[in-house]
Order: sequence, then C-alpha cells, then structure tokens
Amino acid sequence: MTIDELRERVRELLADHDPATTDRLEFLRARYDAGLAWVHYPVGHGGLGLDQSWHSEVERLLAEAGAPDNNPRAIGIGLGMAAPTILAFGTEDQKQRFLRPLWTGEEVWCQLFSEPGAGSDLAALATRAVPDGDGWRVNGQKVWTSSAHTARFAILVARTDPDVPKHRGLTYFLCDMTDPGVDVRPLRQITGEAEFNEVFLTDVWIPDTQRLGDVGQGWAVANATLNNERVAIGGREAPREGGMAGVVADVWRDRPELRTPALHDRLLSLWVESEVARLTGARLRQKLAQGQPGPEGAAMKLTFARLNQELSGLEVELLGEEGLRYESDRGWTMVRPDEVDFTGRDAGYRYLRAKGNSIEGGTSEILRNIVAERVLGLPGEHRVDKDVPWKEIPR
Repeated sequence: MTIDELRERVRELLADHDPATTDRLEFLRARYDAGLAWVHYPVGHGGLGLDQSWHSEVERLLAEAGAPDNNPRAIGIGLGMAAPTILAFGTEDQKQRFLRPLWTGEEVWCQLFSEPGAGSDLAALATRAVPDGDGWRVNGQKVWTSSAHTARFAILVARTDPDVPKHRGLTYFLCDMTDPGVDVRPLRQITGEAEFNEVFLTDVWIPDTQRLGDVGQGWAVANATLNNERVAIGGREAPREGGMAGVVADVWRDRPELRTPALHDRLLSLWVESEVARLTGARLRQKLAQGQPGPEGAAMKLTFARLNQELSGLEVELLGEEGLRYESDRGWTMVRPDEVDFTGRDAGYRYLRAKGNSIEGGTSEILRNIVAERVLGLPGEHRVDKDVPWKEIPR
C-alpha cells in the first residue's frame, strides 16, 4: 500500500461515516475495522501492517475532518501495555476478543503487577494462582494500580510454582476486574487525588482461556509489557515543544518580567534535552513497531522522569508566588480522576505530580541498573537468591 492509497482509505471511512452525524463509538469501531486504528498492527486487528510512521498521517487527516479520537489519556495502559503484549503472546481468540474494545475505549485496562513486598523486585511477588478446574484461583494483593477504579480488565502476573526460583514460577493472566473477589481501594497521593489504588484478590477465578503465554512464562511476558510501558511513558509521540517543555516555554514567552539570564540558560538547556529525547523516542517507536521493544526504553523513561521534574520545578520558580497556587476551586478534596491531565492543570499540580514520574513505570534506580547491564554491558549486581526456590527466600 502507498501513502496515497492510505489517504484514500481514510477518505472512504469519512465518506461512509461522517463524523458530524455518526455516533462516536460507531465511528471508532468503523475506524478499527478499516485498519486505521494503529496502521502498524496486522490486518484484522485494527491495522494494515504498515510502517508506524504513517500513523501520524492518518491522525492528521482525521483531526482535520473533526473525527473523534479514542481518548488515549484515559486508556493509556490498554494501548501502551496490554495491547502489544496480547498481540505478541495472545491466541487468535484472545486478540479478537480484547483488542477492538480495548482500542475503542469500551473496556479500560489496568496493571496488576507491583505488590507491597514486590515493587522494584517484581519477580518476588507473592500473589498465588493455583489450578482450579478449567482455570485458576487467585489470592493476593497488588498496589499502585492506576485506573483500577475504572478498569474492566487487568494484566496480572501471579505465582503458579513456588518450588522454583522466583523468575521461573510466574504466569501471566488477563483478569476481569468485575469478578467477585476483586476489591479496589483508593490510595490518596500528594496531589490530594487518588488515581492509584490497591487491589485485593480473594479467591478470584480466572479461566485458563485468559492465560497469556505458557504456564511459567510469566516473567518473559511481563518483560515485554514493561519494555512497552517504558516506551509508552518516556517515548510517546509528541510535537516539538510538546509536554512540559512547551508549557515552560509558553510561560517564558508570555511573562517577560520573569526572565533572568540564569533562568534563560536553564530553560534553553532543558529545551534542547527535551528535543533530543523526543527525537530519540521517535526512533524507539519505530523499533517497537517492528516488535523489538528493548532495554533502551528504560533510558527513555529515566530521561522523561528527570526532565519532567526539572521542568516543573523551573516553572514553579518562574512563576514565583503564583507557582505555589494549587487549584483553589478544587481544594484538597479527594477525587478519583478517570485520566491524568498533566499539561492541562496548574503549575502546583504539575510540580507535585511529577514526583511520581521517577517511581511509576519502574523506579529510576532500577532503570539505571537496566541501562547499565543491558545497554552498556556493565557487570550486574550480585544476586544471592537467583537460583533459590521462591518459597525458601526470606520475606
């Protein structure tokens, strides 16, 4: 297919489903069925098997026509983590069942990975899944679960064999969050909001048809998810001056009285670093589209967290007393947002929320280890529990 043929396919979609008169969900479903959801995905799964770089042209044409999007901020975990993992490891039935409603936003997804005793050391997780008829009975606790209060499904890693070393006894599941035994409780953050949750799983039954990958293959499947997550967080597509770099640059342009030579030097340095990160992210997304998410995503996510924190701090400094204001119209009442609107909020919120960037999606300390060992080839840390059965490891 040529780029002109792709544009013609977009025009046909718009002719058959006028955005001005077509129901939003009906339009999104039609877009998926036309292969225009994510053009680099396979035919039959919302794509056309094309280069990912062509996707921006589809987005441009649809935006110009006033077509609705799928609200990617609200379904980012599904788009950036669940979908590529299901595509890589799922059966054909699983792909047909889950990918379409995931992309249209009909079914929101969350991630049940971290636990109170297994955050940075994810492979130490203790949530157990034991065989039960044609499925698995799951018990345990997960934490730091974004969007669990709005999610229909979750990607879940549980321990199915405690008699082998921790990395080898894990299995990956797709968990229905509406099932009996799933208890979601809010975790209030420094922002006053509760976008995170802790999730308790009590005798939750998951059919074996919702197991992703082989039994015991959970660590390999989870790593594919995590590699995609790091690129989704740190290497997401953005225009020049997208994200915090643009926010701070706009403050600089609009408020000349705030400028000093020292602040100018800091802003210019961070702007250049942000542009380098943006272009590097474009290269990584091309690699991801070819099914090769690698450890380089750890470096992107690490850079994203640092830049977001430094830029949000610079914005607060630029604004002085104004930067200390924190949305007085909302107060400090706990709310449970459906999505994280980082750039659409005030400077006080951005400064506080950015503190979580170096924790979510893998802590910066762990990401530095990944970059050191898997990108730079430095020797790894000594791990005394690597070959010890999980049940024998002190906890």
